[in-house]
Amino acid sequence: MKIAILSNGPGNYSTKRLKEEAELRGHEVDIVKYKDCYVSIEPKQNLVYYKGEALGHYDAIIPRIASHMTKYGCMVVRQLEMQGNYTLSRSLAITRARDKLRSMQLLAKNDIDIPKTVVSRDSADIDQLLDQLDGAPVIIKLASGTHGNGVVLAETKKAAKSTLQAFYLANDSGTNILLQEYVKESAGTDIRAFVVGSKVVASMKRQSLDDDFRSNLHKGGSGTPIKLTPQEEKVAVRSAKAMGLSVAGVDIMRSERGPLVLEVNASPGFGIEKVTGRNVAGKIIEYIEHNAKRTPHRDRIGA
Repeated sequence: MKIAILSNGPGNYSTKRLKEEAELRGHEVDIVKYKDCYVSIEPKQNLVYYKGEALGHYDAIIPRIASHMTKYGCMVVRQLEMQGNYTLSRSLAITRARDKLRSMQLLAKNDIDIPKTVVSRDSADIDQLLDQLDGAPVIIKLASGTHGNGVVLAETKKAAKSTLQAFYLANDSGTNILLQEYVKESAGTDIRAFVVGSKVVASMKRQSLDDDFRSNLHKGGSGTPIKLTPQEEKVAVRSAKAMGLSVAGVDIMRSERGPLVLEVNASPGFGIEKVTGRNVAGKIIEYIEHNAKRTPHRDRIGA
């Protein structure tokens, strides 16, 4: 098969691992820096150009789109979809997962348990919002945040109001701001379940190294292998499906009322391989081998 990995470059660890596993299985791999692509849009001639040449047809496209390049990266992915290429992650699914509010709405619609979440554009509503969440402390999030950035723990009503006012003042882009209940029994820990197709292929527990309530590895948290309960595995797979993602990192919090889904990541990092010893990249290439040629190439919905 001929495979293109849309990436920031060959130095990225996940890109190196995917290329390595694909070539071990006899596939031809091109690494395409999507930020250096441009597109030409006209009837019957929608093309993606890279290094001055139009990209030809690929048997499979693997998008590894950075969060700060979501709009442009997904535009390139969408153009390739409209040319009839099979993409491991669809552009629509990536944009769904990147919007925290939209993803929370989709998870709730699919009866997947999440921390109770409220949204408002006015910090004057703080008393009513906190009543909905049974009071402080609360988690305040920017809908576009990633790697634990744009997430604040407000321990009192006064702190919550001050934080909201600061967020609204600095939020010129119109990004939605979410308030979520604080689950004390899971503070500083969560679970990352790596889903490929209909299976969890690796899972780890992430723990903050100090008193930070965020457990992201990007924030200095540590990871250890963990065995999920059958319920947690089911929730992880259902969450990826709700987003329309074939590959996803599903972040789960263990609470007194059961597993709560915090986030579904459309381009999960491969640090989980180092923690668990699982060959995640190989599972992804294997999934592509079984599914790329079975999927109709033409994008019937257009956009």
